[in-house]
Formats: sequence, structure tokens, C-alpha cells
Amino acid sequence: MVLSIDRGLHWTILVLTAVLPRPWRLRARYRLLEKLQVRLLERADILMIRHPKTGGTWLRTMLTHLYAQHYGISQKRVFKSDELARQHSGLPRWAITNGLASWEKVVAERFAANDSSLADKKTIFVARHPADIVVSWYIQYTKRTKRFKRELLEWEAEHPIDRETITREEFIRHPDLGLPWLIRYHNFWADQLKDRDHALIVRYEDLRLDTANSLARIRDFIGESFSDEEIQAAVAFGDFDNMRQLEKSNYFQNNSLKLRNPDDPEMRKVRRAKVGGYQDDLEGEILDWVESTIAEQLDPVFGYHDAE
Repeated sequence: MVLSIDRGLHWTILVLTAVLPRPWRLRARYRLLEKLQVRLLERADILMIRHPKTGGTWLRTMLTHLYAQHYGISQKRVFKSDELARQHSGLPRWAITNGLASWEKVVAERFAANDSSLADKKTIFVARHPADIVVSWYIQYTKRTKRFKRELLEWEAEHPIDRETITREEFIRHPDLGLPWLIRYHNFWADQLKDRDHALIVRYEDLRLDTANSLARIRDFIGESFSDEEIQAAVAFGDFDNMRQLEKSNYFQNNSLKLRNPDDPEMRKVRRAKVGGYQDDLEGEILDWVESTIAEQLDPVFGYHDAE
């Protein structure tokens, strides 16, 4: 089994604070996880900033496969921080973060302050059409998101939320978790990365449309020498049907990739992987509101204003 000191510290914080009364538990976890996030950020060679349901796990799975082929390491543990470097001394440390929510917003604060510790770090931002994110994010939040994450997100939310009763439309409109938040999230990172050296925006839609060329673009950005054959093998490994089978067989060591409930299709980590799926899920007033809000408020740099 591939061990991660960083992930071990993460879970140690959660275990040691679990017995505290809720107010103390939330404050302690926030402060300690924030400190751990700073540690990860400062030690990382490459940052990947992504929101849940933007394809970040899928991308990391294919990158893990590339590193495994090229350097002979395990592909069963999808990296999140120090897993690669602990298996091969020449490999980079990554920091995978939302960068703007809860304790992770310390990353955003460093970017906004143009902190010198970021000067030489390569940063990949994974974007996805916010309408597709919010539909999947509703399912993720109400069915798969770990309790400690929900507690911390709801603790600092200005508007209350009850995951047991909130409807999809209410979630989509929610200012702290729904579409308004996702637009602020994308706009913030667009603004922070537009004039920054060593920054790359990767769109989920481009990854789906031309996975091999998108991976080659990332390969060149991070300075690796993965061959075209290795990239094709990683694309095949990350194929939707193969990912479904791997999840079903509990192939990966990551808890986040374990199959929670085989009888509930919505509980799968690999759900649909469809571009523009929100148009099948939404209709009428809520669909009109989603599309008009994105058209009016989202930074056009992402290219999500066009009908395509």
C-alpha cells in the first residue's frame, strides 16, 4: 500500500478532534486543516485547483497512470499530495485543492496577496461549465460528501442548508454552495491566473473531446516526457466504462474512489461524465435562470457563453 504522510496528518486531525463538542470541533478542525493546507502549499511543486465534479479525480487518475508507466510506481493510489514523491525521489509533490472554500481559502489569500512562495509553482486550474457542475455537485453534496466537509462548509455559510431536505432547485440557487458560488469561484481564479507565469487552464470539456491532446498539453506544461504511447494507454485506462469497472471492483486504494452503494447509481463516483448534461436534467424556469445567470456573470475567458 502506498502511504502518504500528508493524508495521514489529515486523518489524524479528524480523529483527534472527533470527540470535541461541535463548536470546538469545528474551530479546531478549521485551524488545523488550514495549517496543513499551508504546509502542503509551501512544499508542493505543482498545484491543481479544482472544484468537486470538474473531472479532477479523473484527470489525476490518468496522470497517476502516466507516472506509473513511466517510472514504475503504483497506479492503485491516485495521488493527491506526496504519494508520487514517496515512491520515487525525482517525482513532484502536488497539492490538490479547491483553493477558495472553507479552510482551503488560505490558498486564495496567498494568490491574492501575490505571495512570494507561489513564484515558481506551476498551477493547473480545472474548469467546467458551472451548470454541469452544479447538477452533479448537488448529488455529490447530498449523497457522497464526507460529514466533516459538510460541517465546515455549512459552518461558515451565510445561508443555512439542510442536505436532508434541500431540493435540487434550492441547491442550484443557493448563494453559498450553488451556481452563484460556482460563478464566483471560476471568476476569482480567472482573475488570479490571467497574468501569472506558470499557469494553465484546463477545461473538462476539452479533456472529454480530445483527451490525448489535452494530456499532452499538460505533460508539456509540467515538464514531463511521457510518450504518445503512454498517453494513449492512460486515455484507455481513464475510459468511462473502465473507470466504472475499476470503481465497482474497488481497484483503487483511495477511500474517495470506493463504491459506496452499488444499488444506488447516484452514489457512484463515476456517474455520467457527460458534457452539457444539465440540459437533460433541467427545464423551464430554472434552466432559463441558470443559462442567463452564467451568460451575465461568468468570465468569458472560459468560453461557456457560446451555445456549444
